[in-house]
Amino acid sequence: MNTKRWIALVAAAVLLGISLVINSAFALFQTNLDTGLADIMAPAGSDYMEYVIEEGSMDERIAVLNVDGVIQDTGEASPLFGASGYNHSFFMDQLEQVKQDDTVKAIMLKVNSPGGGVVESAQIYDKIKEIQDETKKPIYVSMGAIAASGGYYIAAPAEKIFVNEETLTGSIGVIMESVNYGELAERYGVDFVTIKSGPYKDIMSPTRDMTDEERDLLQGMLNESYESFVDIVEEGRNMSEKEVKEFADGRIMSGRQAVEIGMADDFGFEEDVIANLKKDFDLGDAEVFEYGASEGWGSLLSMKVNSFFGNNMESQLLGKLFSDYNSPRMMYLYGEK
Repeated sequence: MNTKRWIALVAAAVLLGISLVINSAFALFQTNLDTGLADIMAPAGSDYMEYVIEEGSMDERIAVLNVDGVIQDTGEASPLFGASGYNHSFFMDQLEQVKQDDTVKAIMLKVNSPGGGVVESAQIYDKIKEIQDETKKPIYVSMGAIAASGGYYIAAPAEKIFVNEETLTGSIGVIMESVNYGELAERYGVDFVTIKSGPYKDIMSPTRDMTDEERDLLQGMLNESYESFVDIVEEGRNMSEKEVKEFADGRIMSGRQAVEIGMADDFGFEEDVIANLKKDFDLGDAEVFEYGASEGWGSLLSMKVNSFFGNNMESQLLGKLFSDYNSPRMMYLYGEK
């Protein structure tokens, strides 16, 4: 790596420190600003701004909710490097908002996600079921380029699921991954010292091989989560366990295949899903809207940093080093973490 790259990395590290100071200094200002904007642009009782997609009656409305990115609770702060992506806390608040808002008569859930955390996916699923059971508000799903694993998990309880023919979906299953760099460390003379209270305290340690007993313990946990996933699909798609398990082996499939086996109902883009909601529930004059939040200083700084450094590999790796939490955990996830 040349001198210019080293300078860029050092500058990035310095900017990280500066960003923390800036975020702290402007925290109060941002809170007051966001509150003021919410008062001006949001309806009474709402903490979020609403953006109208289609004009219509404000007494009968269709809410559009977005799940875009990995379903993982990484905190509310936007990362310095890269886009802020999916915000779990913000999305859960939106679900509560549409539940409480009596003017919302139906919901379209847009899913463009490879899945994510087992816990976060279950939280979304439980909230969706709560909305359906307590308010009877219908939920239609519009799947984007990908709605796999946890992305399908949260879509399963919807009244109808719409896909594009080339949508990647399925991948029903659970995964847990870790990296073992013990042999590499030994080659370079690195010795890891571990003091633990029990034989399984460092299970999935990246510094040693896993034992058969440890593998059996973890496999049992994954099997339980897998069976829960299968149950979710059984209930949501009105299928038997045998029917679900014929394709619930982690395989990915296209939208065409999903419709053929009953995992999805029909083909359609977002506008088609909205049109079906209006037709099926007599909401022809309904306003269609989605929630949004004002961009904070952290997001603004993120864009500036990306503009300055571009998308070179060093900045991406540094961003991961600063933002990723790599402790192994169970995921409903298709593809790499």
